[in-house]
Amino acid sequence: MNPTLRAKSAVAALLVAGLCASASACTNQGSDQGSGTSTAAGANSAAAQQVVSPSASASGPGCTADTYGAPKLDLTDGKTVVGFSQSESTSNPFRAAETASIEAEAKKLGVKLIERNANADVNAQNAQIQDMIAQGAQVLIVAPENSDGLGPALAAAKAKKIPVLTIDRTVTGGACSDFVAFIGSDFYGQAQIAADDLAGATGGQAHVAILQGTPGNNVSADRTKGFTDQLAAKYPNMQVVASQTANFDQTEGQKVMEQLLQAHPDINAVYAENDGMALGAIQAMRSAGKTPGKDIRIVSIDGIRQAVQGVVDGQLVADIETNPRFGPLAFQSLKDFYGTAGVQPKVIIKDGHFTKDSAQQALAQGLVY
Repeated sequence: MNPTLRAKSAVAALLVAGLCASASACTNQGSDQGSGTSTAAGANSAAAQQVVSPSASASGPGCTADTYGAPKLDLTDGKTVVGFSQSESTSNPFRAAETASIEAEAKKLGVKLIERNANADVNAQNAQIQDMIAQGAQVLIVAPENSDGLGPALAAAKAKKIPVLTIDRTVTGGACSDFVAFIGSDFYGQAQIAADDLAGATGGQAHVAILQGTPGNNVSADRTKGFTDQLAAKYPNMQVVASQTANFDQTEGQKVMEQLLQAHPDINAVYAENDGMALGAIQAMRSAGKTPGKDIRIVSIDGIRQAVQGVVDGQLVADIETNPRFGPLAFQSLKDFYGTAGVQPKVIIKDGHFTKDSAQQALAQGLVY
């Protein structure tokens, strides 16, 4: 285990020991994400995700329905209507797992769920959220298409005092004002681990290409900054020779990698900000006569089955999970919001880390999506 991950794990163990003494829902480990951030743990199994109540590790007063100015709701009364806005097609394994998790938890609680999918169109997402409000949604769970484009929808929800809980990407605005809270991964921390993994695989000396995600959202920004900051701080001989967006897309990842290999034939390491781009890059490497995992070392983020299998096969050095199973954590956060505990501005879900030592076991145990 690299030093960064070992330090995080040690802190997590100490946190969980304290949390379990006071939180009846504490059945799994959480990970510390820093001051002012609540911590929650999610098992990697879609069938048995367990979470620590985000209020259990809260730092300072949380956001409640009273402070938000929203009417109180009982999520277990069989009458509550929740709108869920998905940003992208469920042909994407992450989006499919995310949607299934929200649906399963809503069914478990007896919540009526209104669903819409924006299919990567932020204008459509604005219109769909406003349509769900018109259809009677009393609270909204939103997976934003980007961080800056949902102003009209947020304003419409705020005008009717309908709380908005964001998952997997942030939105522009104030927590407990324009939206309740953000639930997601520590994207900056993921990128730091990716840098450590790639440095370990190259002996700290490499010409690195970065395949960036879609501009205009916090995920891509944090995953770029976390990686480059870690290289600057710890690995002076890891040189970034190219950094270009491929929009979190496999086909674009292949095209961009083909161009980068022509422009920079000395590239021997790739950091892909999601698995789709990594898989596209692998295709480009093979077309260029390169052997992925040997001629060029690759680290990626997401944790989809095909990429984790690539770790087992030696094509990828490692894959850092982005856990999509938000259902239990999202609805627990809403329970806290409507209760007295409140929910913190950021609730961080627990992610896995798939390396050559753990990837095969993760696949065998069904811990990937």
